[in-house]
Amino acid sequence: MTDAPFSGSYQAGDVQFLLRQLPAQQFTSVADKEALIQSGRKHYSEMLSPESLPSGRYLQVFEDACAANLAQMARDCLALAGMIADRRAGDVTVVSLARAGTPVGVIAKRLLEQRFGRGAVHYSVSIARDRGIDAVALRQIVQHHASESVVFIDGWTGKGVISRELAHSVARFNDEHGTAIDSGLYVLSDLAGSAACAASEADYLIPSSILNATVSGLVSRTVVGAPDQLHGCVYYEAFAPHDRSRQFVDAVTAAALALDGADLPHAALDRAAAAATSRACLAQLQQEYGVVDVNLIKPGIGEATRVLLRRVPRLLLVRDPASADVRHLTLLAQEKNVPVIIDQSLPYQAVSLIRSALDG
Repeated sequence: MTDAPFSGSYQAGDVQFLLRQLPAQQFTSVADKEALIQSGRKHYSEMLSPESLPSGRYLQVFEDACAANLAQMARDCLALAGMIADRRAGDVTVVSLARAGTPVGVIAKRLLEQRFGRGAVHYSVSIARDRGIDAVALRQIVQHHASESVVFIDGWTGKGVISRELAHSVARFNDEHGTAIDSGLYVLSDLAGSAACAASEADYLIPSSILNATVSGLVSRTVVGAPDQLHGCVYYEAFAPHDRSRQFVDAVTAAALALDGADLPHAALDRAAAAATSRACLAQLQQEYGVVDVNLIKPGIGEATRVLLRRVPRLLLVRDPASADVRHLTLLAQEKNVPVIIDQSLPYQAVSLIRSALDG
């Protein structure tokens, strides 16, 4: 077990994970984890379930997603890096939210340096709903960098829970430490209308959302420890022969650097409309499926993927089962015997519902 910053399977200059490396034997099965979460005996952020390598069929879906959507992700990464460059003077301290934000943070850091000529350093830290951002990690960052230089990056928003958690916990940190960290979240796709800056509001398949550790530096999902400790993770060194982390960020970075300004999205995003759409969708699904706890509804491709990979799903809702963007979801649902419902009225391509303890 170590608290030293590390780069996972990325190049040393790409990122520093401010996470404690934990022994793998602390794993909790998915079924046991779900029971503990829903009984209130443990918070989701206190447990890790073991990951397995993707099947050959599932890995092919990842390759197909890269072929179809890597160019859009590259455009959005370049647009996001441009927004950061416009809003920050001097050197930039990129702080990605591990781990969905980590590949985006690696790419944004490279683009800030190589396209916008800015000095940049990238840290990846943990945040958890109801527990906040890792304050120990933030203290380490502001010891070495101006708090005004910090920019938080994630992959996407779902319901906006993490955006709100970030705002609350960073405000508290600023009050306690006299810092001036901007809590706004920068994402590729803002489904909830809760991000400070986003390249898109589209629910498209971001390829890195398909895989777990093998596209995120071989780092697991994070867990919260004691208040005076860094949040923790497991480093999947045994997965190294199957790792796509460097290959993926290299490909997206190269595609982004090949673009010119005319290729970037310029349309203004309507955060209020996106937020209203999100609220209406959640209310409709709660009523239609009798969901008491809104946390059991996960809208958008990214969030739906997380449910099918590491929770106990009740249902998968898709707008168009023929869409290539949901192929990995229908494959996972088939492998896990999860019912799939077609709902053409969905404002998103997919929504997953987590099985409640009340469902039996």
